[in-house]
Amino acid sequence: MSPKTMEPLVRRLFRGVLIVEVAGVIGAYWLFHRMNTSQEFRHSMNKRFPSILEVYYKSNEWAGIYGIREQDQETWSNK
Repeated sequence: MSPKTMEPLVRRLFRGVLIVEVAGVIGAYWLFHRMNTSQEFRHSMNKRFPSILEVYYKSNEWAGIYGIREQDQETWSNK
């Protein structure tokens, strides 16, 4: 095969990878935004995917935002 015939395949592959990456970034932002604005959503994430919630708490702590984990645990223990 000559290099010219591979070019359309490479472009399609690159475009597909780019679309998947953009979708991943948008999905991660949506998930972070949803967890950042809804304590009830964080509670459901705690039940279903506690490791993802742990990443959310750690990212906020690295950013200098403390107390969300403690506030959530206090609210959930009172229910």
